[in-house]
Amino acid sequence: MNMRKNMFKLFTCGLVLGAFSLTTSCSSNDEKSADPINPETTDRWITVSGALMQENPGDGNGGTMVYAVTKKNAKDPNYSINVYADGMPVQSNRTARLQSSVDGKTLFNITYTGANGGEFMTYAVNGAKNFTQSGTTVNISQYAGTSPRWNKLFDGDKTGVAVNVSTPIIKTNPDKTYMYTRGTATVLALDLKGIRISKYDQYELPLSPQEEAQGHHIFRLDAPTINKAGNKVIIGTWLRKTNPTTGQIETTYDRLGAKSVVVDYPSLANPQVITSKVGFGDTSGFRSFNSFLGTDGNIYQATQRDTNKGSFIVRINQNNQYDDSFVISLDAALGIKGSYIDAWRYAGNGIAYVLYTQTATGKQGFVARVDLNAKTAKKVDGIAYDTAIDFGQYQGFVVDGNELYLAVTPVGKDGNIYVIDIPTGAVTKGAKLVNKAGNHYIGVF
Repeated sequence: MNMRKNMFKLFTCGLVLGAFSLTTSCSSNDEKSADPINPETTDRWITVSGALMQENPGDGNGGTMVYAVTKKNAKDPNYSINVYADGMPVQSNRTARLQSSVDGKTLFNITYTGANGGEFMTYAVNGAKNFTQSGTTVNISQYAGTSPRWNKLFDGDKTGVAVNVSTPIIKTNPDKTYMYTRGTATVLALDLKGIRISKYDQYELPLSPQEEAQGHHIFRLDAPTINKAGNKVIIGTWLRKTNPTTGQIETTYDRLGAKSVVVDYPSLANPQVITSKVGFGDTSGFRSFNSFLGTDGNIYQATQRDTNKGSFIVRINQNNQYDDSFVISLDAALGIKGSYIDAWRYAGNGIAYVLYTQTATGKQGFVARVDLNAKTAKKVDGIAYDTAIDFGQYQGFVVDGNELYLAVTPVGKDGNIYVIDIPTGAVTKGAKLVNKAGNHYIGVF
């Protein structure tokens, strides 16, 4: 079933920021880069990803194809890419959950569902359809299930964190009255270079007694992000509500404030649930990163599934608590109603790019440039918008120096790679993306 609706640290040259940090050498190119964690890489591959339909056009559940090109070709509007005819399938029963290394030379994949569900492997990117799968794999399904959600941490491509919540079950009092609904959470760290499990922990994640008595509970975890200090991982949540009287899941109810789970790192222990008082909806995202460490050291996080208020961007400060003095309502910033952030990317120096829908146009996707410092947003011009654009499964953005790469194709129609100059917002149409009926491109890596 398609459940669609359902950064970085600025560092100076030569400074070593602890066990999970990076160093860099000074260059004028790096100093001008919008995102120093993703410096411009001259020989970087740009890998495009396409999702195959399974039963319905745009469902993306029939598997995932990849194809790699040079940056020069990715920027060339006269160059055509057909991932479905010329690409390579990556291992996944449905839509693969792909990540890429900073230099674009490695893809990371955890197989999603099926007989190999939960299996982690890497692919060396060699250009075109030439991807070499790692000889070593590790299966995390015994800990995190066959459909784990995961992100790599921005720690120099060293670590990935996978998360899962077992099916929540209802607990009753001795007199059979409702007590609460809970599942067991798993948080697991992957050594991306050694291709092995480095640590995991499991626990229940209770909400407040009042919230639990009303039936609220954590249904899913996703989008883990490491903080500036490198000692906490913040994990997004997807909440649901049980009717305490009937035991059935309620579909309409007053949303709680947005919540995240904070765990110690690298131990993954001591989970704490934090709550926003100014942002509402879930913080799990869907198929993409949903929280980013900003240049200012704070974490910025998007919210989803609040049908009354639309999507927000909220902030978690360096004390690992929600900073309720900061909030951006995408509805208010864009002058629309019913906004929904499908995917987004922090691009450096307070600038982000958001893929969103709105009530008036249903599932049609748009792109907005958000200035987090000014708390403003503007729809991006220069993109060929179409009513069949659906970003519901979108996964991958590339930030390379001052450039952001984005794949835009309507379902079943050709589209393009777009390259956006981050400081100015200027948009350039790049390579043509040749599509196939029912399919769509879901990212660049």
